[in-house]
Amino acid sequence: ELDDLIIARSDGSPTYNLTVVVDDWDMGITHVIRGDDHLNNTPRQINLYRALGVTPPHFSHLPMIHAPDGTKLSKRHGAVSVMQYREEGYLPEALLNYLVRLGWSHGDQELFNREAMVALFDIKDINQSASSINPDKLRWLNQQYFKTQPAEHTALELRWHLGRLGIDPALGGPDPSRLVTAYADRAHTLVELAEQAKAYYQDLTGYDAAALAKLDGDAPVILAALAMALAAPEVWENEAALDHCVKQVAQTLDFKLGKVGPLLRLALLGQTASPSLGVTLALFGQAATLARLNALRETLTA
Repeated sequence: ELDDLIIARSDGSPTYNLTVVVDDWDMGITHVIRGDDHLNNTPRQINLYRALGVTPPHFSHLPMIHAPDGTKLSKRHGAVSVMQYREEGYLPEALLNYLVRLGWSHGDQELFNREAMVALFDIKDINQSASSINPDKLRWLNQQYFKTQPAEHTALELRWHLGRLGIDPALGGPDPSRLVTAYADRAHTLVELAEQAKAYYQDLTGYDAAALAKLDGDAPVILAALAMALAAPEVWENEAALDHCVKQVAQTLDFKLGKVGPLLRLALLGQTASPSLGVTLALFGQAATLARLNALRETLTA
């Protein structure tokens, strides 16, 4: 049983239920798909359509999307703008994929391009229960797009984030698409990727203090040997040749690669984590590599 429905305020202005009915009628809306928080409005609106002599549209109500703690999303709790997701480093394709998977699935498949979404989606398959935002799942999905979609496409968004750090790749340094390929396994967002990439475009401002403290008197000798070996043009033919060159230096000095590799990374990036040595060296190029090796050696011997 429905109660009396107020369709106009005391000043004559229409209320929501009347306005939405007239608006949809005027636009020729045939299907209304909305959240199930509007379920109670539907019988009232159907009666208004009939009172106006209009055939009601088809209605479908979807379960709500909740905040991570299971409470309702609102402007004050959990909900963010699309632009905020961009600023936090999420790809448009990953966000769309994530939203489609909230409350809908197609077997165990996780990744869907737009064509697959259109081909496979059926509103009848929507889950009956509410879903919740899961930031960790979005971060994971975003990284999958780093790994699977063309690096050149992701690089377009990476350039925007590099620009926010004051970096213009056109002025020097590796093509951003190469960094996407190199760091796809090491970053979940474009913010993280840009933060790791900035060392390839900016001068080092310092070295990791903990890594420096672990160095011993062999470090200057190793740096000098690396600089000498990497000065040869032929070792820059490809990443495999660079990897082999570093291993040869370690073998010649009778040191384990575990001692030479971290030192090389420290000289190049200011810290001891990076993709493979061959990839990292290729991204820097010969001139920048030799300059950074000499810079750290001078720091240690000053």
